[in-house]
Amino acid sequence: MQTKEVGTKTALSKWVSLKGEAMAAAACGVLLALGWGIGYVAHGAATILYGLAMLVGGYAKAKEGLQTLIKEKEIDVNLLMIVAAIGAACIGYGAEGAMLILIFAASGAMETYAMEKSARDISKLKELKPETGVLYLNGQETVVPIEQLRVGDLLIVKPGERIPTDGVVQSGASAVNQASITGESIPMDKQKGDEVYGGTINGQGALYVEVTRGSESTLFAKIIKLVQEAQQEMPKSQRFVERFERIYARIVIGVTLLLLVLPPYAFGWSWQETGYRAMVFLVVASPCALVASIMPAMLSAISNCARKGLLFKGGAHLENLSRVKVIAFDKTGTLTEGRPVVTDLVPYRAFTEEEVLQAAASLECLSTHPLARAVVDEARKRGVPLDRPDDFEALTSWGVQASLNGERWKVGKAGLMDPSFLLDAVVLRAQQLEAAGKTVVMVQNSAGIVGIIGLQDRIREQTKRAIEELRKVGIASAMITGDQRVTADAIAKEAGIDLVFSELLPEDKVNMVKQLKQTYGHVAMVGDGVNDAPALAVSSVGIAMGVAGSDAALETADLVLMNDDLLKIKEAVMLGRKMGVVVKQNMAFAIAVILLLIFGNLWSGIALPLGVVGHEGSTILVILNGLRLLVNGNERGEE
Repeated sequence: MQTKEVGTKTALSKWVSLKGEAMAAAACGVLLALGWGIGYVAHGAATILYGLAMLVGGYAKAKEGLQTLIKEKEIDVNLLMIVAAIGAACIGYGAEGAMLILIFAASGAMETYAMEKSARDISKLKELKPETGVLYLNGQETVVPIEQLRVGDLLIVKPGERIPTDGVVQSGASAVNQASITGESIPMDKQKGDEVYGGTINGQGALYVEVTRGSESTLFAKIIKLVQEAQQEMPKSQRFVERFERIYARIVIGVTLLLLVLPPYAFGWSWQETGYRAMVFLVVASPCALVASIMPAMLSAISNCARKGLLFKGGAHLENLSRVKVIAFDKTGTLTEGRPVVTDLVPYRAFTEEEVLQAAASLECLSTHPLARAVVDEARKRGVPLDRPDDFEALTSWGVQASLNGERWKVGKAGLMDPSFLLDAVVLRAQQLEAAGKTVVMVQNSAGIVGIIGLQDRIREQTKRAIEELRKVGIASAMITGDQRVTADAIAKEAGIDLVFSELLPEDKVNMVKQLKQTYGHVAMVGDGVNDAPALAVSSVGIAMGVAGSDAALETADLVLMNDDLLKIKEAVMLGRKMGVVVKQNMAFAIAVILLLIFGNLWSGIALPLGVVGHEGSTILVILNGLRLLVNGNERGEE
């Protein structure tokens, strides 16, 4: 409970910080506009408004810059922008100084918003972690916090309950939904000696589980830890930008100080001219245009993506996506629909497909197992009428049996069938279906096996085309899944995927993504489940399915496909590439203008209004160039 309260307070403080920055930027803009409006008739009042605009909009950045200066002995861009704005105001250009503050404050608020959106990392994930377990000792059941559980304790897990911690089944049998850990779409049958994982959901049977790991060492706890560690890693590009900003700021401040002292002795300038040119340099050298080179383009591209059902949590993720060389896909719920469907009906003993389906669905309609629901759904889709069985009995981990129209029927695994009825032809056909990655259900009456039903998690309608479209733009595809090798190979072959990595636990998926990053550089990961969250976090770009995705996957991912449309990934990649081109254009132009103004000021001197026009004009131009991505982001972007 304490952890949740701390998380809530942290989220609240982030929201207050974001809201404060946005309000400060808006207030700065209002004051600046008022100053412009009355500047022609009340110059003194306009000056006061400009000063208030600078104070309101620049307070947070000035405080941050001073803290960096005091604690780290470094000059950053925050402080440089404040000094440049004050310098402009000191030589009579308060409006220009306020404009510098407005642009910088707005970009800071946007950056905070992007960071806050991506920082809600594992709040939903932690909520899935069990808090209590039922300890079974000397015939007594006691509910205890999972922190008090010790290795060797015996737990009882009742039907429908979440398994508290990792352990081994000592008695009982049930089907356990392990989707949160392995991604398996079909619950796994568990019996004595089988391992179970904390955070997974028990099915219809009761299990007695011996604890094998403490609450902090469970596989589910490792998932949370992996997400935390991955999100704390700072990308190389971010470290480079921070180093560049501080170096640039120190250079500009150093050159400005030199310009305030040396020219009267070196060039014979008057002190008035020296101060004037130094302030012009400080204004034209401020990195406003450089800052605007990236953010407006990123926000425009993100807005474009949002209209197409692509929700990015920050512009950097779009930039990273443009560099991706391989995309790793989870299987269940991502490449596939996440639920089994009937794919094959093989009748025997003069039965038709409809008769086999009618018998199987009539028995399965009383079961809650996912395979049973798939059989019943197929019968309803075909319009097959169902009968009501008598003496129904669910055999956990095996299937069901009941009387139907006076005859005894069984529906389930081959092990449930009478061995004498398992003829060679029936066994061979079942093996062929299993080799194709399908789950086999047999149907038997008193005379023998009357049919075989094959079920499989079907791939999404657009999966194959999406993989092909990515291949056309030079992006390879891989599958990393917790499913069995045979199933994974079958789905990969149907989808057209070449790289297949199967039978992976969440920590194995993380290691696989890291290996792909070492081989290909930038790697994206697409997933939908809690088990995918660590791999999503460690990838260059984590992509979650918006409709089918779990809360944990949605919170961890950098990009959410709102309509689960895999074809949109290519559109995002191409838009990211186009954005990269625009950003390079903007940066080259901004640097060229800054250098031109600096050399012009040092060589022959330029008027401050001309310097401000050149500086602010370049800023406006790079912003407008970035805004083009709002409407023409569909270009191929391969420049």
